[in-house]
Amino acid sequence: MVLSLAHGPVNVMDTALLRHMTETFTALAAEQPAGVVLTGAGRAFSAGVDLRSLLDGGADYLAEFLPALSEALHTVFTFGRPVVAAVNGHAIAGGCVLAGCADLRLMAAGNGRIGVREFKVGVPFPRVPLEILVHAVGAKVAGRLVLSADTLTPPDALAVGLVDEVVEPGELLERAVAAATELATASPPDTFALTKAQLRRDTVERIARYRVDEDPEVARVWAAHQSDGWIADYLASVTGKR
Repeated sequence: MVLSLAHGPVNVMDTALLRHMTETFTALAAEQPAGVVLTGAGRAFSAGVDLRSLLDGGADYLAEFLPALSEALHTVFTFGRPVVAAVNGHAIAGGCVLAGCADLRLMAAGNGRIGVREFKVGVPFPRVPLEILVHAVGAKVAGRLVLSADTLTPPDALAVGLVDEVVEPGELLERAVAAATELATASPPDTFALTKAQLRRDTVERIARYRVDEDPEVARVWAAHQSDGWIADYLASVTGKR
């Protein structure tokens, strides 16, 4: 099964998209497809959080958005069937973390960039996306990616383990479907599901242990920089618009 993010020109993440993602993967968990390929419509995989909606929506929007972000990423990360990310272009911030939820990450060769920009946006990670990033690349690389806030070319992302393969754009989707099929047919579905759960259990347990106490403080800092102009200044710096 191929799922495409299709939400504006660069598939930004707002509350509506995140809730739909949660609903979709929850329904698929009951249906048990052989595997899922997750890609983006258009020129990007996902440019991450919709900062314009975050700024315009104020405190009420933020109170809904952060839990929706964590829930969507957690639902994809814990999905019991194979998930392959076909990163067709930019995968920034939340888009990078979404790709990190997958069992395999394939990225199109070319001008697309992948990485986490939250540090420069001025906001800390909620526990769910932070743990997913650490699971994807290990604590040392994750720390470097977070604090540098750099975005990487496909070859550089491959070198640090942020993606598993770099594929020619015209071959990306076909290769991703083949990879999902390989994972789905390599063992019985229950064996795959249990093995995946075992490999991710420490991450899931850390999320459960820390997010209750930590995420309210994360929300407080997001709210502070939602209102003090830091996020607005960052958005203006990358779009040229206020």
